[in-house]
Amino acid sequence: MPLQVLIVQSDEGASQALEKLVVSRGDQVWRVSTAVEAVPILEQVQPSLVLIDLHMPGNDWLNLVRQVRQKLPETKIIVTNKYPDIQRELMAREQGVNVFLREPFTQHWLEKAISRASQPAQVEKAAPEPAAEKPHVRVPVRLKITLPYMILAMIVALAGAYLVSQVILESIQDRFNSQLVETGKQNADWMVQEENRLLETLRLLANTQGISSLMGGGSAEQLRQTILPLVINSKEEAVEILDPQGVSLLSLRHAANGNAEDYASSKGEAVYGDWDFVRYVLNRGIDQGQDKNAGWVRAPWGNFFYVSGPVLNPDGSLAGVVLVGESLETLTRKMHDDTLADATLYDTGGQVLASSLSPEIDALTPLSKKDVTGVLSGQDQDSPVRSLTLASNQYGEILGPWEVRGGTDQGVIGTALAQVMLIRTSLITRTQIILLVAVVFLLVILVGVTLANQITRPLLRVVRASAEVARGNLEVKVDSKGNDEVAILAHTFNSMVAGLQEGSIYRDLLGRTVSPEVREQLRQTFNSGTLRLEGQEAIATVLFSDIRGFTNLAEKVDPATVFKWLNEYYGELVPIVTANTGVINKFDGDAILAFFGILPRPLDTQQSAYSACRAAVEILAAIERLNIQRVERGEPPLTTGIGISTGVVTAGGLGTSDRLHYTIIGDTVNTSQRLEALTRQLFNTTGVVITQSTFLALGEYRTQFRLDPLGIHLVRGKTEQLQLYRLLPLAETMTAEREAVL
Repeated sequence: MPLQVLIVQSDEGASQALEKLVVSRGDQVWRVSTAVEAVPILEQVQPSLVLIDLHMPGNDWLNLVRQVRQKLPETKIIVTNKYPDIQRELMAREQGVNVFLREPFTQHWLEKAISRASQPAQVEKAAPEPAAEKPHVRVPVRLKITLPYMILAMIVALAGAYLVSQVILESIQDRFNSQLVETGKQNADWMVQEENRLLETLRLLANTQGISSLMGGGSAEQLRQTILPLVINSKEEAVEILDPQGVSLLSLRHAANGNAEDYASSKGEAVYGDWDFVRYVLNRGIDQGQDKNAGWVRAPWGNFFYVSGPVLNPDGSLAGVVLVGESLETLTRKMHDDTLADATLYDTGGQVLASSLSPEIDALTPLSKKDVTGVLSGQDQDSPVRSLTLASNQYGEILGPWEVRGGTDQGVIGTALAQVMLIRTSLITRTQIILLVAVVFLLVILVGVTLANQITRPLLRVVRASAEVARGNLEVKVDSKGNDEVAILAHTFNSMVAGLQEGSIYRDLLGRTVSPEVREQLRQTFNSGTLRLEGQEAIATVLFSDIRGFTNLAEKVDPATVFKWLNEYYGELVPIVTANTGVINKFDGDAILAFFGILPRPLDTQQSAYSACRAAVEILAAIERLNIQRVERGEPPLTTGIGISTGVVTAGGLGTSDRLHYTIIGDTVNTSQRLEALTRQLFNTTGVVITQSTFLALGEYRTQFRLDPLGIHLVRGKTEQLQLYRLLPLAETMTAEREAVL
């Protein structure tokens, strides 16, 4: 049967979208933009369904809902919204509206909303968010699986053709040059790694505990005993410890052909101050954010490569410099052992400094100045190759720059291979073919595993996310990028979670301002329709506590200590309030406002007063225990005043549409705060004051406390005088508690 539908939407676009969907159902439609325009239509047409915009300005929408409920009780109402508005949705539910329709509007979700609105009234859960339109499958999974194998077969065919052409056309010299280039890169990388290794030793020495004080005033022997085990363990050839003037405090150099622990030591050498990389550190230079440097020198003890870095005092001043190095002969020998290629180091003038080709460096041909300039100027473009003859052996040598930290050129590195390797070209080619076939098989397996992972990993993410949702975590989301069936599955899963999140809005209501137990009770009372957040009166007992003189204490210590004290203090008090069915309404610095008898469940006046008083006497005992601990730690004790009052309060939600705070206000709250302030005049120690109303509310529970009359007092802010009582535990209770503390 066609419906008569009235659409009341302040947004023209939303109104047109809803009209189109309703017309497609065959229903009659009236469309207006304000509540004023809707009133005469309600009276004349008496529609069977009204779609009302939740975001209409002011309370027009709410007044319209009330009119529909009063004048047309059989008319169904659906509230539409663009985004969750907790306060307005609560107000709508209070008027009996339980069906909400979220943008973007679709035929499916409109039909669901109309169906639910037509059902008998019942406690509703939040409506799931309408699912966005699903993307279309443009690249099926089947194609994703088969296409890569087709491409892989094409790559294999092209690679085979390329290999055949290389075997036929590639010259032996080109292969050798390629081998030489790769080896040259290995040697260059090896130099970088070796420099980094020396730097690691340098950092270890510079950060050794107590080294700065030893450099500033300790003896060379103490310094030697401190660093020698580290030097031996790192197997370094030379370590130099310098003072801020560049003079040696201690030099350790490994003895040639000696055992691992054979190091000669000396001090007082002043040659270091002339070295550029040492002056750089002494002057506190910073190279690309680093305070370390490197370089080689012709020292009296040989040609050495060093890395240099500072040693700092605790105040940041320079305590001295550490040098870690090794001879150039050692460098070339180790490079040959690691890369299986001969290495030669040349200075910027082209002279040979060290070489693994021959211990007699005079037998080696130096580089011309032109060669050095060409290498250093074109280092990022090309690496020249030259031929060498040594002891009737032919070598090919590739030249590359020798750089240290910061890109400083120290000279040239020559990497040489014997040309006798050329006869192995055919063997290398056969090996390449075998390796290529093996790589192809491995690549096929890798592609298969990769494709399987691409399909199964998103599915596993959905499985893990589903498990999280089952455990109650609705903050999960699955990456839905892509255009295949797996992406659609992830997209649909996200839409489902979004709907569940919508349904959890009310369960999370006030969840960030009250305890979880209170939040759950609020959710249950809301679902049952017994909770109203616009403000309702209730009789409750209010407890207000404050640390006396805490501001003066806080001025004498740092903020971190203040937070530590307060957290320890609250750690004692909050569990007591909660255990006695109280609710911490707010923390205000060192003050606590708590109420009893409203949440998590309503209590009668006698029970709420008893719970508050019992919490107060437990707090007295807890503060006494805490102060004993504080005095033992040398901290000042905390004196707390507590005021308790019983009476009428107004409880409800305060705030805005996106942030609500459930709180209580009223004269009873103010009275409890004034009583706490009065304790400063009445007592010199921690104390609790209750009003006559609380005294009377306790009824038969008064026998469980010691209640000392304090007489009639005029409380600030009140015209009438109040009869007050001091609340204390019974004597036997106090004795038992003190014995427990001791």
